[in-house]
Amino acid sequence: MDSLEQTSKDLERLEQQLNALLDQCRQLREENHSLLSRQEALVTERATLVAKNEEARSKVEAMINRLKSLEQI
Repeated sequence: MDSLEQTSKDLERLEQQLNALLDQCRQLREENHSLLSRQEALVTERATLVAKNEEARSKVEAMINRLKSLEQI
């Protein structure tokens, strides 16, 4: 095998490695985008749940206060 053939094979191997890296990069970008979207959805969901929890706490506290006021009568 002469030097030119070896160089050609080395270039082909390098091209295959580069293509594999590019595919992996694309895949990781897609996964990252998906994870960021999921994180955003979870943050929004958590904010909604915190608000509902606070609303429920307020209602329970109001009921407790009304019950206490009824006890004092």
